[in-house]
Amino acid sequence: MKIFIYILLAISIFMLVFNITNIDFSAPFEKDSTTAAICTLAAACVGVMLSILLVSKKISEKVRQQN
Repeated sequence: MKIFIYILLAISIFMLVFNITNIDFSAPFEKDSTTAAICTLAAACVGVMLSILLVSKKISEKVRQQN
């Protein structure tokens, strides 16, 4: 499960970087830049959620070891 989460996290980071390069910063809310901005935000959210999932898995393992 951890390997799958790390793979998804890597894909999320790749999509974040790719979409940032597609944003036209002189007009970020026109044409294709809007789609790139939305996808950048979505990739960032996925990255944060996967990071939270990894931390919660580590906490869960520590609690299991203590019991």
